[in-house]
This record gives sequence, C-alpha cells and structure tokens, in this order.
Amino acid sequence: MFTFSSLQGALSESAASQSILELDGGIKVLVDVGWDESFDVAKLKELEKQVPTLSLVLLTHATTNHIAAFAHCCKHFPLFTRIPVYATSPVIALGRTLLQDLYASTPLAATTIPPSSLDEISFSYTSQQSSSNILLQAPTPEEIATYFSLIHPLKYSQPHQPLGSPFSPPLNGLTITAYNSGRTLGGTIWHIQHGLESIVYAVDWNQGRENVFAGAAWLGGAGGGGAEIIEQLRKPTALVCSSRGGEKSSIAGGRAKRDEQLLNKVKSGVARGGTVLIPVDSSARVLELAYLMDHAWRADATTGDGQLKSAKLYLAGRNIHSTMRYARSMLEWMDDSIIREFEAVVDGSKRTNGTADRSRPEKEAGPFDFRFLKLLDRKGQVDKILENPTEESTSVSKVILASDTTLEWGFSKEVLRRIAQDSRNMVILTEYPTLASEAHPSLSRSLWTLWKDGQALTNGNSNGAATRHELEFTDAKRQPLEGSDLSTYQQWLTQQRQLQTTLQSGGANILEAVGDVGDEASESDSDSEDSDNEQQGRALNAATTMGQTSRKKAALTDEDLGINILLKKKGVYDFDIRNKKGRDRMFPHPVRRKRGEDYGELIRPEDFLRAEEREDGDAQDPNHTGKDEGQEQLGKKRKWDDATASNKGQGSGPSKRPNLTRNVSDEFDMAISDGPIIDELDGIPDDEDETAMGPSKLIFTKETIAINLEVEFIDLSGIHDKRSLHMLIPLIQPRKLVLIGGNESETLTLASDCEKLLTEGSVSIYTPRVGAIVDASVDTNAWVVKLAPALVKQLKWQNVRGISIATVTGRLLAMHKQLAAAAAANLDEDGANKRLKTEDSKDETPLKAIEETRVEPTLDILPTNMASATRSVAQPLHVGDLRLADLRKAMQQSGHTAEFRGEGTLLIDGSVVVRKTTAGRIDVESIGLPSDGGLVNQQGGTFYAVKKTIYESLAVVAGA
Repeated sequence: MFTFSSLQGALSESAASQSILELDGGIKVLVDVGWDESFDVAKLKELEKQVPTLSLVLLTHATTNHIAAFAHCCKHFPLFTRIPVYATSPVIALGRTLLQDLYASTPLAATTIPPSSLDEISFSYTSQQSSSNILLQAPTPEEIATYFSLIHPLKYSQPHQPLGSPFSPPLNGLTITAYNSGRTLGGTIWHIQHGLESIVYAVDWNQGRENVFAGAAWLGGAGGGGAEIIEQLRKPTALVCSSRGGEKSSIAGGRAKRDEQLLNKVKSGVARGGTVLIPVDSSARVLELAYLMDHAWRADATTGDGQLKSAKLYLAGRNIHSTMRYARSMLEWMDDSIIREFEAVVDGSKRTNGTADRSRPEKEAGPFDFRFLKLLDRKGQVDKILENPTEESTSVSKVILASDTTLEWGFSKEVLRRIAQDSRNMVILTEYPTLASEAHPSLSRSLWTLWKDGQALTNGNSNGAATRHELEFTDAKRQPLEGSDLSTYQQWLTQQRQLQTTLQSGGANILEAVGDVGDEASESDSDSEDSDNEQQGRALNAATTMGQTSRKKAALTDEDLGINILLKKKGVYDFDIRNKKGRDRMFPHPVRRKRGEDYGELIRPEDFLRAEEREDGDAQDPNHTGKDEGQEQLGKKRKWDDATASNKGQGSGPSKRPNLTRNVSDEFDMAISDGPIIDELDGIPDDEDETAMGPSKLIFTKETIAINLEVEFIDLSGIHDKRSLHMLIPLIQPRKLVLIGGNESETLTLASDCEKLLTEGSVSIYTPRVGAIVDASVDTNAWVVKLAPALVKQLKWQNVRGISIATVTGRLLAMHKQLAAAAAANLDEDGANKRLKTEDSKDETPLKAIEETRVEPTLDILPTNMASATRSVAQPLHVGDLRLADLRKAMQQSGHTAEFRGEGTLLIDGSVVVRKTTAGRIDVESIGLPSDGGLVNQQGGTFYAVKKTIYESLAVVAGA
C-alpha cells in the first residue's frame, strides 16, 4: 500500500514543498519541511497534526522551499526532534547556514503567537484587546546548529535501512537511497523501497550539467553518457515528480548561451556606470552564480581591454563565509570539472614551491578561492559600498550578489531600496518568483511582472524593461513589549510552562502514569476500570480546561487539581474523599522519577567519592580550577575536575561529574563561532543582535519608492525544462505518476503531455491538490499455486548466499481441495497403509459435495512424453550475484595470486582477467599461457580453475 498526500506545493503558486508518503503498516515518511516567504504558521498546522504519527523525515535540498521550517518544527513541535531525519552532508551543512541567515535577517521567521491563544488571557487580565503580533522565541544559532547535528548524513547510491521514531510502527525492511538531483549541492532524488513498493521521489532536479553541479543521476550522472535510466531508478511502482518548468522551453545553446546572456547584461550595466543587483539564495544556487561571476572577472582580467575590470564584485549574506567554507570542503560533491580545476591548482602550487617551476609569480586560486569576489556579512559593509561618492572621487560600477531571491529579507532588499531610483542601475532576476499570497506579492514577483509587461510592450527591444513604477516596501521590525502586551505575554508564557509542567509532573493528578506511582487503590477490581477512564478523560480535557476557564491567574481550578490541592495550594489541609474513586481516595505522594538513560539508571560519580576526595572538592575554589592548581599538581594523579577542565566544551567547576551533553561535531563548533575573513571592510562593527532584546512584537512600516532602474530576467534556477521532462519520464517507465511542485497550468499541461507520451492506459497519472490523499499502490496480480507432493519430492535445491533455489517445471491442473488433500495423505502414508485404502473410500464422497468444493490450481509433474521435449528446449540459468572481492579471496585460498587492476577488474596469476560490467555480466579472458605451480597445471590451468570457482559461487538451474 502506498498513499501520497501533499501538505504544501501541489497545484499552487507557492514553491514550498511538504509531502507525506504512507506505506503498508502505517509507516509515514515526511519529505521536506519547506516554507515560503510569507512564513505563515497556519500553513504548518497540518504538519503539526501529523508529527506524532511520523516514522522518519527526508530532506532533498538546502533551500527555503524545502527546509525553511525545520528549525521552527524542532523548537515548537515537542516530538519533532525525536523523529530520525536523513539528508546528505551538503544539505546538512548548507541548510544550517541558510536558517542561521534567515533568522538573523528577518523577525518574520520567528512567527507570532496565534491570536486565539491570547484572546482569553488578554480580556481576563487587562479587559482590553491585546496585540496579535507578539513574537514567539526564535531559535538561536546554537540551537539551529544543534538541530542540524541530529540529522543522519548519507552518501549517494548507498542503500540504507533507517531507524523509525519511538512512536513509529516497525519499518519491516524499509530501504532509502539518495541519488544526485543535479540542481543544488547535495540535492537528492530519493528511492524508497518497501515490500513490493518502489517509489522514486524526484522534485526540482536538473539533468543538464552546469559549472558547479553535475547532472542528475537518471542516466548515470556526470560522465555517465548512457541512453537508459539506471536500473535502480527504472520502472518504479510510483514516481513523484515536480511539474515546475513543464511549460518552459530550453534555451538554444544550453548553459553556455545562458551564461553569455547574463554576462552581457552585467557588462551593459557596468558600461553605463551603474550598480547591478543579482538576487541569489543563501546556500544553494549561490555557488553556481558566485563561481560563474568570479571566473568571468578572471577571464576578463587576462585581456588588456576588459570591460569588467573597472567594476567591483561583491557577495552579501549574513552567513556567507560559512557557506563558502563548506563549499571548499565539499568539492567531491561537485562536477568533475571542479575537481580537475582544484587538482590543477594543487599541482601548480607544488611546482611553484619546488625547484621544477619558479616562473609563476603568484599562487593560483582554487575554484572557490575568490580573487575578485568580496564577501560581505554585515549591514554596515553593504551601506559602506553603497555610499554616494564625493565630488573628489569618481563613481565605480558595482555588481552585487545578495540574498534572498524573493527580495523580502536579507541584504538584497536593502540594496534594491538604495538603487531603485537611479536609471543607470539594473536588477537581474535569476529565478521565476513564486506567489505565496495574491494579496501581498513579493518584491521579486512585482518586479518580474513589470519585466513581463515591459517585454510585451517593447516586443523584444534590447533596452529591456526600463520602467517608472512604484513599489511598496514593507519592513518588519522588532519592538520590545510594554504595558499590557508584556503582561499578556507573561501570562501566556506562565500558562504554557504550567501546562507543560502539569502534563509532565509525576505527582499531578492529570497525567500520573501507572508506571510512575504504585497505586494500590487502582489495582482493585472494582475501582481500576473507572479510575483509568476518569484519568484518561481528565488528561484529554486538561488543555481545554486551562484554555477556556476565565481567570486572572494562570492556574488550575480546585476541581482540576483534585486531591493534589493538598500539595499545590497553600493553607488547604482538608479534602473531601466521599464519592471519590481511584487516586482521589488516598493522600497524594509525589514520586520523583530518577534520571535514566537507555542503559539503565544514571550514575553520579560524586556519589561514590572517597571522604578525602570529597573534602578536597568542597574546599576547592571554583574560580581557580584548572589554572594555578594545574601547574602546582604536576606529576600527581588528575581528578575529574582537572580532566574535564582541560577538555573542550567541558565545565571547569568543582563538580566531579563529567559533562554528559552531546558531543557535537567540529562543524557544529565552526557554525557557532564562525568569523568573517579579514578584508578592507573588516573594521566596520558587527550588526546589533535584535533577538537579545527579550520579549518583543512585530511592527510593520511601509514605504513607497519609485522604480526607475532596469529590470531583467534570465533563468538560472537550474530546474528541469519541458524537453527534459518529455525525454526522461517515458524512459523511467513508472507505473504510477504523481505530479506536484508546480502551479495549476504547468501541472495540467505536463499531465496532458505525459498521457500522449506514455502508452495509453498503462500509466495512472495523478495531479493532487494540497491535502488530497492519492492511492498510488502497486497493482499486483498474485496467484497461489499449490505444488503436488510428487513434484515437491523431485525438486533439487541449491544454496546461494543462504537462499535456497530450485527450478520448477510442471503441468498446471485444476484440482478440488478434497481430492488434493486425499492425494497428499495417500502419498505421505506408508505402503501398508496405502493398500488399506480402497477405491470405496473415494466413492464415499458425494458427487454434489465435490462440485461444491472450490477448485485449487495445482502444479503437478509432467508426463514422460512432455518432459523430454521440455528438457531439450530449456536453457541453463545462473542465479546469484558474484562479487569480485569474494572471488579474489577464494582464489587466494586455492593457492593462486589475485589482485585488482582498476575498477571492476581482477587479475589472477597474471594471465586471467575477470571483469564485471555495470549490468552484472561476468567476462573471463585468458592469454593462454601456462601458469606456474604443479598442482594448478595438473587441474587444467588457471582459466579452468577460475571458471570452476565462479560456477561454484552461482546456482546453475535448468528447465528440466
């Protein structure tokens, strides 16, 4: 069974992606936790409901459309961090920098408290309406780094059997495999195998090779050059594919023509002395654009009259230094041309440092060691380069790559505000902007609309879409809470904390678990059932009671507390237990649960210290631990505090208990304390941390600015186009096709085209809407055939890697159940018992009863005349998968020499070569020379010894 449901991104202008795949047994897989630029928490409501039922989470791309809501879910959905998450290493690293940039750039990502949660509190406490823009606490950079450190990293083409969440049903052999999607670094096409279901989830992939990213893995990836889809992704039972770009035609000339168009636009903007803004994302497609622009400047610098040498190139992003550092450490995930360029630089530096070649005056730069591109990570640096030149200085053209592509947050919005009114300036949009809300389109969407209208009016005029329109800039800022808003927030926070404490308390009457407290009263036969039902009802109604009761103090009422009022409320010493049942009939006794872990009770080392060690620890000064004492106690045995004080990330206090916090990887430490590279703008102070102002609310300011700059659009999104979809989907040959990730026009157009391309009626095509559930289970036709006992006794079984294999050749008969059972009984009995059974026993069964019995297909032995004919036609079949490593080990144990010579080639005794092709074919070649060693020669030589070993490792079955 396989059902698909799209939570976001189906038949919608929004590019956010969230999908739930439900497999047999109740297994639910969430693919992506995307969000759009609106950051509307209402769009995550359905996801929040599904969290307690999820088994695992898969991430595809490190973009806001696929990963933006990950930190929000980890912080505000309590069970989300307990769900295993899987992604490739680049998606983990770049996703971390993306979300740190996002939350540092806009307070909108923190989201606000729902107004319904504040209404009753504000009216009961202040008797007036409170603000509905009170912000939730945003995750800190340290928390974001911690969340991403919990993700399990995977590599391409390596099958993995994941672990399910604690509340997930058994996964029963579920296997996931990641393949390259070609659009972003580490972007993934997921192959999910479970039972008979083979599901390929491919969203936002790109088949064409680019400067940095290799093509998708459909045809074997970069350098594959195949004409067929690789076997692992071919003929899936269901293909979930994005329809974005279904109406987009490919550019004549491919990638080279696209890059040429972009550089021509940039040169035209530089030639007139203006500033060119290119909005980019923070961690994914920015690598392609940064590499392209820096290498264009390098090529221009080699020519004497270059047009770009007079312009300065910048890349602005709050966490851009971390992004580029990760990119330099993940070159193996990029295209082969990047690896060759890096190897050439390394070899050149070795020659320069050696004595072989000293002609090069300076060290060459690597693929992402930028020579002309300068990184900016502070608002002051951006303001500095955009300052109006003085009369003494001349204006210098600038090309600025800034995040984000939506122009709703990040440095790109500030740059656009500063350059919008100058007609010499230009903004180049590189991705088709989506529409998260028709009432409030993004700035990039508004600019794209202006460009499209201008193209229609000018009919392809080379001047572009120079417009004089106005745009409304809406800025979201933080403002500290004051007065009634602060009181309302404190009451709401108190209520949330008390609700969490009440639900988790071991002595609370609402959720007091049977395993935590030994309750003798509830063990009685008369009261146990009523007590359990009563406790379940109170547990379900706890949150409702707290939210609906009008009170000025956020506390439970006396009725809700029950007998626990003796512990929770001061001055109460009596409780009426008449007509009470269960735990309400006995005095409350809170049992403190001991801290434990998966391996038992948590051991505190300080509880097992000797008396002299305890005295030394009590007399030690916490402020001097590990400083002067470390030098005075040289040669002495170290204690717990001395050892931990010298370790990174460990406390230096007097406590001898080791720090039990999770040891995060080095990437986590670098993500927290990541400093910018020193440049000429490094003297500008850091931006103020707005999140440190405490409780705050959102305030919106609007500003209308005239747009006089030139607007251009060149598609560098790296999304599959119409040609790629029409070419590859028929080659993939899916049984079911589910189209998501595009607007209604693109999706329906692609569905109509696929119906014509695929064999009519052979493939079911679905175009679900958001929230709709599609049953895309595999259509299987299974028949149960019974083997006759006589046929079973003739089977010859062979073992291959622990699996028993036999060939079956028989005649299919329609036999009644009773007759088949009688035949089996007759065959199993002894010969003496067989003679005791007469024909009369068969005649005792009425004819009517035989006719009413159900017919069962049975495979019986062939007659003699048919067996000989079948034996002559049947061909032998080899079953099994030969591994060259196993063959090498077997030949070495037999006294032969065996060694690998290249990938997929094994050389034995220097004369026999065994090759294994990608299709699984085994080729054995020999030069015909006799091998050394008397025993081997006596057995017929190395060639025949190799063939014999291969046959022994396979099961040879024939049709007889």
